[in-house]
Amino acid sequence: MGNFAKWFYKQNLLIQLILLLIPFVNWIVEILIRWSAWLKTKSLLTLIFAILVTIPSGIAIGILDFIWLILFRHLLFAKA
Repeated sequence: MGNFAKWFYKQNLLIQLILLLIPFVNWIVEILIRWSAWLKTKSLLTLIFAILVTIPSGIAIGILDFIWLILFRHLLFAKA
């Protein structure tokens, strides 16, 4: 799981956006990216977002991440 964030960011932007648009796939991708980012950074903020996304309340974060990815080319508090 530690390399999933790197894998995700190596993908084409269109592929990243498609992965974030599909509802159940979005949730799984978010979980994998958030936890792999936390394993790398060990940041408290990254941990909080990983926990929030793991709980199915991550729909709002998923929408925010979609917009954030378009603007800044990475997810909110989950750089690789």
